[in-house]
Amino acid sequence: MTGKRSISLLNVVMILNMLVTTLDARKIDVITCPDALLSLLPCLPYLQGTGPATPTSACCAGANNLNQKADTTQSRRDVCNCLKPAASRFGVNPDRSKQLPRLCNINLSVSFDPSIDCNT
Repeated sequence: MTGKRSISLLNVVMILNMLVTTLDARKIDVITCPDALLSLLPCLPYLQGTGPATPTSACCAGANNLNQKADTTQSRRDVCNCLKPAASRFGVNPDRSKQLPRLCNINLSVSFDPSIDCNT
């Protein structure tokens, strides 16, 4: 079972790496879009519903880091516009993405939800 998880995680990392290299590396105030995606990489199994029922400490640390860096309205909007298509591409479960801030005990200002309106 561990071998399958390692291969699955390796596939996710490879896909994310390809995504990161093809994304526009525009600056999101102090964080780039690839940096935002990498911050949430540990959350991917939880967000997809393939991992544990609660986010890992590494996931919460990444989400908290992203939240701290996206500290202006414009940076939150930019991060949202970065994460929104990634959420669809990676099959993020909207219910899990909405639970992430509460489970990590943070006031997450940017949702990783495919249906969010980034202008609000």
